[in-house]
Amino acid sequence: MAKHKIETGNNYSNPYRPLPIALFNRAGRIAKRVGLAGDLSVDALIASAKKKTGLHDFGDEWFIEPLTVLVNSINDEANLTPFGHFVQKQRLESALAIRLRVEQLCKSNPDIDDIDLGKIIVIAGLQRTGTTTLHRLLASDERMRALMSWEALNPLPLPNETAGNPKKRIAQAKQAEKGLAYLAPEFFAIHPVEHDAPEEDVLLLDLCFMSQAPEATLHVPTYASWLETQDHTKAYQYLRKLMKILLWQQPAPNWVLKTPHHMEYLDTLMDVFPEAYIVQTHRDPQKTTGSFCSMVSHGRGVFSDEVDAKEVARHWVRKVNRLMESSIAVRQARGEERFIDVSYYDLLENPDKEVERIYQFAGIDFDQSALHAVKKTKKKNVKNRFGKHRYDIADFALTKEGIENQYKFYRERYAIPHE
Repeated sequence: MAKHKIETGNNYSNPYRPLPIALFNRAGRIAKRVGLAGDLSVDALIASAKKKTGLHDFGDEWFIEPLTVLVNSINDEANLTPFGHFVQKQRLESALAIRLRVEQLCKSNPDIDDIDLGKIIVIAGLQRTGTTTLHRLLASDERMRALMSWEALNPLPLPNETAGNPKKRIAQAKQAEKGLAYLAPEFFAIHPVEHDAPEEDVLLLDLCFMSQAPEATLHVPTYASWLETQDHTKAYQYLRKLMKILLWQQPAPNWVLKTPHHMEYLDTLMDVFPEAYIVQTHRDPQKTTGSFCSMVSHGRGVFSDEVDAKEVARHWVRKVNRLMESSIAVRQARGEERFIDVSYYDLLENPDKEVERIYQFAGIDFDQSALHAVKKTKKKNVKNRFGKHRYDIADFALTKEGIENQYKFYRERYAIPHE
C-alpha cells in the first residue's frame, strides 16, 4: 500500500507482523522453551561490545547502574517477542560500543573538548504540539546544527571512514528506515522517521541509558519510576560531549535540540547548557493526549505482542502531567528570560514569523537564507505526507472530561484555545 494511502488502525493488542518476523518469533519461543535462549545480561552486553570494538576502556563507568536497572526491567516487565529481544540486545550493545569509541576518540583528539557549541535553541515542548515541524524548520538553516537521524544511530565516524564522507553511516540509516517501514508501516503516518531528517537528541541521552526512550517504546515501569528519582547531570554532560564531537565532524555556529524529555529536567539542562534558549510549544491537550497514547501503543507493538493501551494511557497521562508541572516550576523559580512560547496554531498559520521570533529571542539574525530554507522545508513537510493517523480516545479509557480536568492548569497557564 502506498504510504499516502495508509491509515492507522487501533488493534493495539494484536500488532501487525510480517510473515518472516512472525516465523522468527515462533522459532525464538521454541528456542527459549528448550533453554537455547535467555534473558539480557549486562555482563554479556559489555563483553560483546568490547569484543566487537577491540576496546576496553569506558572511562567513568557510572552508566552501569542505569543500564542494570533498564536491563532488569526489560527482562522482568517488557514481555518482548524474540524479535523484540533481538533488537533490544543489538541496541544496547551498540550503545556500549559507541561509548567505548567515544572514549578512544576523545583521548586521541583532546581538542574536541575546547569546541564552542555556540548558541543553543532547545525545543522542550510536549509531544504532538508541533515540535517535529518546528525542529525541521529551524534545522533547515545551514547555520543551525541538529542531530540527524543517521547520526543518532552512529554519532562517531566509523573505522576507516573518510573525513567528511559518512556515506556508510547514511546507508545504514537508510536500511534502518526501510526496516522500520517494513515492520510497522502505519508508524510513519504518526511520526515520520527519515534517515536524512533531524532527530530527537533523547537518542543521545539514551547512550547513557537515562532517557524517556525506553518507556516510550517498552513496558518498563520499574525503570521509568527509578529514572525520575535520579540526578541527570552526568547524562547531560555526556550529551554536551557528544554535541562537541558532532561539531568536530561538521561545524556550525549554532545548535537546535528537541525532545519532550528536557521538560522533566530543565534545571539540569540549564545548569549544563548556560547558553541554551528554551522554546516551549503548546496545543490543545484534547488533540495531543490520545494522539500520543496511540503513537506509544503502535511503537510498543513493534517489540511486544502484549500492548495494553489503557496502561499506556495511565502511564503517560501521569507522565505528561509531571512534565508540565516540572517545567512550570523551573520557569517560576528561574524566571522567564530564557523561555519563549510558541502556539501550535500560530506555527501552522505563519511558520516564517514564528521562526523569526525565535531567532530574535536567541539573538540570531534571521536573514534571507534562513527565510528561504524555512519556506522550502514548509513545502516539503505537508500534513498526512505518510498517511492519516486515526485513533479513538475511548481505546485508552480516556474521556474529554477527564483530559480537561487533568490538564486544566496547563490550558489556563498558557491560554491554550480549544481546537
